[in-house]
Amino acid sequence: MYYTIKQFAKMFHTTEHTIRYYTDINLLPCQRDGGNRRIFDEESINWMQGITCLKGCGASIEDIKEYCNLCRLPEEKENLIARYQIILRSRKQAYKRVEEARKTAKYMDEKVKHYEDILAGAAPDDTNPRSWTAENRPQHH
Repeated sequence: MYYTIKQFAKMFHTTEHTIRYYTDINLLPCQRDGGNRRIFDEESINWMQGITCLKGCGASIEDIKEYCNLCRLPEEKENLIARYQIILRSRKQAYKRVEEARKTAKYMDEKVKHYEDILAGAAPDDTNPRSWTAENRPQHH
């Protein structure tokens, strides 16, 4: 089965521009139809799933390019080790993002509780940035 760029972008919750960029920099393989329009097949889906996963971990475009290039090389131990190193770096970045998300969620839990206290009349409304000073400005940790 073949997919248009519009279908493919929708499938991966991204933009057509992003898909074009990935094909232009040789991350994502595609074919062309009779009108020279990009079309995508099951192999394209496989590549895009890998790209999406690495991107979601916080891998740089350079790392994703390197990973894709290594995947296109012969299956040799050296190439496997190089891909493994990229995966290790990406996993480390993923865990860092998880920790940052936990901290942000905790901060937002505190904000929700603060707003609930204000709405219940248990605390004054100090949430508007227009009324903050250097002394009473909330700090994000």
